[in-house]
Amino acid sequence: RLHAKKYHRYFIEMQKDLAAVDPNTFSLRPSHKRKFRPQDVKVIIRGVLETKLEGQEYRPDDIQNISKEIADTIRDKVRAMDLERYKIMVHCMIGEQRGEGVRMGTKMFWDSDTDNYAEEVYINKHLFAVVTVYGLYQY
Repeated sequence: RLHAKKYHRYFIEMQKDLAAVDPNTFSLRPSHKRKFRPQDVKVIIRGVLETKLEGQEYRPDDIQNISKEIADTIRDKVRAMDLERYKIMVHCMIGEQRGEGVRMGTKMFWDSDTDNYAEEVYINKHLFAVVTVYGLYQY
């Protein structure tokens, strides 16, 4: 009889611990509220680019650090949006503004229902920046 009570107590404690962990829902898609939304991410990208690059001149020695800082800041802000099970990748390219053209291309294998991207371009007198953020849902 005593053994059954201990087992019952242990079982209740174990259930409390399991309730604290996210339950496995067996869902293969994010809920509508948890989807990667390009329009929301574009606002973040635009804000970071304007903050970091406004009035900035193109100096080749500094651009690598600035580009990494921009990408890291954007990644952290997008991750703070609490997009569960999304892998966030940020690509930031900064170049000197000389009136020349630049072409970029990307190929991805993804699920069009869950995966998406947001892109934003920033231009001032001295430089241009192109930032692309990819949100890839991990099954």
